[in-house]
Parts: sequence; structure tokens; C-alpha cells
Amino acid sequence: MDVTVIRVLFVLVTVAGGFGLAAYVLAWLLLPAAGEETNIASRALADRRGLTLAAGVGSLLVALLIIASLLGVGWFGTVAWPLVISTVGIVLIWRNASPGEQETLHRLAEPLMSQGSETHRRWTLWRTGIALVLLIWGLVTLLHTSHAVLRPLSGVALVIAAIVVAFGPWWLRIARDLVAERQARARAEERSDLAARVHDSVLQTLALIQLRANEPQQVIQLARAQERELRSWLFEGRAPGSPAGDGMTIAAGVRLIQQEVEEQHRIPVEAVTVGDCELDDDLAALLAAAREATVNAAKWSGAPVVSLFAEVEPARVSIYVRDRGRGFDPAAVPADRKGLAESVRARMERRGGTATIRSAAGQGTEVSLIMSRPAGRRQQGRT
Repeated sequence: MDVTVIRVLFVLVTVAGGFGLAAYVLAWLLLPAAGEETNIASRALADRRGLTLAAGVGSLLVALLIIASLLGVGWFGTVAWPLVISTVGIVLIWRNASPGEQETLHRLAEPLMSQGSETHRRWTLWRTGIALVLLIWGLVTLLHTSHAVLRPLSGVALVIAAIVVAFGPWWLRIARDLVAERQARARAEERSDLAARVHDSVLQTLALIQLRANEPQQVIQLARAQERELRSWLFEGRAPGSPAGDGMTIAAGVRLIQQEVEEQHRIPVEAVTVGDCELDDDLAALLAAAREATVNAAKWSGAPVVSLFAEVEPARVSIYVRDRGRGFDPAAVPADRKGLAESVRARMERRGGTATIRSAAGQGTEVSLIMSRPAGRRQQGRT
């Protein structure tokens, strides 16, 4: 299930009765995080100071609950116990979470805990004071207003106003941080995609020109082809290596890879395609990664022929690039060689695909590229 759906369900249960928040905090305590063998609760049992602090906070909230029940505030009892459980759990999480989670919690709580400048401190005190006045006014209204209709409306409005005044700037800071983080992630992905495009086109052509320096006619052809690609990228928006035409398919893209690699690197490419489907952005990235893997095999494997196999299934598209060359150790590839890291692995991961490289010295190399197809596009592939 999509994690967003689960979070929305917890929010709805919390709004309905308050127990959704308590259930979420308990799950946070009891369920181990991905890649970890222990949960936070097991670490919290060994934290005596944290247990003492949690017990103190919990007892204070229970005392407030008892006072509220003596005053006849019946509505407070419906949210009090979930609030007690959630607060105690958050205290334990705050002290015993993993370093990554603690860093996130500290970053989120920073606007509430930071001192800042003198003006910021003065404004925080004023805001806290106004929030307290509104909160007390709202609680008094809820307890002592004689009109049954006005009591919930005016009291709840004042309590909500107090919460907004106290926590509004914090919520706004969190929202701005999330937007900035998404924008930074989008810019980083765009830079990575641009670097992969340049690597697959300009840098590969320059490497070929160096290898063919004693063949002037071939160098001229390579330079002209690269010039056409760059002009098309700059003035028409078609990135290098992108399949041309709106009706481009997987089979046509595989044939294009076969023709380009055979022409530029003078090595036979045996291409086989099972099924076919039209391209979308994800499948175009899959073809680009397959092209880079084929070029790498042609340049470095030393094999007399490279095999390219593509299979279109309703739920996914797979492409395998194989050679029977000298092989290599993927972990020993120098960091400055970006072909596998950026043009194959990272490109597939950005689109939700997977790239698996299997190689051994003297036994050749196989690159497996798999891209899932969205449910709306899972028609049976054409033969």
C-alpha cells in the first residue's frame, strides 16, 4: 500500500477520536525501521533517564485529566488518553530514535527551541503570551458560557486561534522547508539527467574522435553527427539519444541502438525484441540506459559481438545487454568513470527502475535493466 494512504487514514482516525495519533506513535515505537533489527521500544527499556522523564510527563498529563474530569469537562476525556499515550511515546522516541530520525526531529523542532536574535525572542514571548490568553479565554468560555450553542462555537474558535498563534510560524517554517527540499531534489535530478545526456553524447563522441584520430573522414562524420544532435537539443528540445517521433516504440528504439553502435563502434550487435509497446518517459530512460550499456560493452569488453535482448510484458519491460568479453569487477570501477554509475544505475533509479550488473573476469558481462509499467499502460505488448 502507498504510505501516503496509510498516513491519511491515521489522520482521519485522529480527527475522529484521537486514537489514530496514539496508534501511530505506538507503531513508531514497536515496528523496526527498514534495515534495522531492533525497534525503539527495546532501546527505550534500557534508558532509565528517558523512562523517568516519560513517567513524569505522563503523570502530569494524568493529573490534568483528573482535574478536568472534576470540573466536568467531559469532552476533554475523549482526547486525553490518546494525548497521554502519544506524548509519552514521543518522549521515548525523541531520546532513543536512530541518529537519522533524531536529526529530523531536531530540525523540525528547531523553530520552537532556537533562541535567535533579541527581536525574535521578544516576538516569541509576545506570541506565547497571546496564545495563552486565547487558550485560557477559550477554556473559560467552554466551561462557563450559559448558552449551549455559543459555548462550543466561541470556545473552540478561541482554542483554535490560540493553537494557530502558537504553532502557526512553526508550521509555516516546516512547509517552506518541504518546498525548498523538493525544489532542491528536482534541481539535483535535472543536473544528473543533464550530466548523463552530456556523457552519452558529447563525451562519447570525443572519445571516439581520439580513437579515430588517424581517420579524418570518420572524425568529420562523428563531429557532424554530434553537431546535429547538439543543435537539435538546443533549438528543438530533443535531448541526445532520445528516440525521434511521437510513435516511437521499444522495438524501434532497440533497432536504433543497434544501428548507432554498429556504425560508430564497428562491432556487430545482435538485437532481439519480444513484444512491443509505445514509449513514455520511463521507457525512454530505459532505452537510454540500454544504449549506454551497449556502448560500454562495445568499447571495453573486447568481445567480437554484443547481444541486446528486449522483452515487453504487461507489467514491465526488460532489456538485457550481454557480451562474452574479458569481464570486470563492478566494485573496482574508478569513481571518475560515470558510465555505469550515472548513465545506467542512477538513470534507472530516478525513474523507479532497477539495473543489475553481473560480470566476472574472463566470463563476460550481463546488464539487466527492468522498468515497471504503470497500470494504465499495461496493455499486452504487440508482437
